[in-house]
Amino acid sequence: MEEKEIQEKIKQGRSFMKYDEMNNHVLSDQQLNKPQPALCKAPMRDNAIALPKNFEDLVIQEDFTSILLRRKSDRVYSQKDISLLQLSYLLYMSQGVKEIRGNNYATIRPAACGGARHEFETYLIISHVEELKSGRYHYLPMSHELEYLGEVEDLKETIDQSVVGQVWADRSSVMFYWSIIPYRCEWRYKFDAHRAALMDAGHVGQNLYLAATALHLGICTLASFDREFCDQCFELDGEEEFTVYVAAVGTL
Repeated sequence: MEEKEIQEKIKQGRSFMKYDEMNNHVLSDQQLNKPQPALCKAPMRDNAIALPKNFEDLVIQEDFTSILLRRKSDRVYSQKDISLLQLSYLLYMSQGVKEIRGNNYATIRPAACGGARHEFETYLIISHVEELKSGRYHYLPMSHELEYLGEVEDLKETIDQSVVGQVWADRSSVMFYWSIIPYRCEWRYKFDAHRAALMDAGHVGQNLYLAATALHLGICTLASFDREFCDQCFELDGEEEFTVYVAAVGTL
């Protein structure tokens, strides 16, 4: 790529980050009374696994300030199992549903989100979690359940390929892959939705960081991944739903 092309790409990226005033002069699909998109993706399989919510049994002895100050990215994991309750806590604190507003109008969750659109879905590759076989999973936030999508023949190779050769990640206990369903936020925010969605992704990632830190687990989010490979892994079409963020969680 020529230097001129590189600079043009950088300029485009900066423009993307700016709020577009024209967004105020175009009616959204919500304002046009078009049907609201579903709050969550429908189950992909018929094998839902209920997750425990007895979070009071978890050992969390630090105050919030200590958790914030201890938060960091860890890339070295011991490959021990985490408990099902720990995984349940991580999922609930990052994408769980606390309540539903109105007639299925919006979900209220631990993670902040512009307009409560919550445009993300959570997928997992599980390697070391007690009571769960390894493989691919999809989180169902409305019911706080996991559904098993299928086995992974070579966990190490699959994880390595998904994060473009960052081999430290294959020692994680569980890999989080967040997809976005853009229309959930486009319905309200039109062509400024995508800028806001990336901020929302940061809220989800930070919640996972803090939850993992509270459990004395290691975590590191990744912005570098093979999107097409991840999409194929979780049966996403790459257009109406595609991978936008990845995180590794493991024991220290």
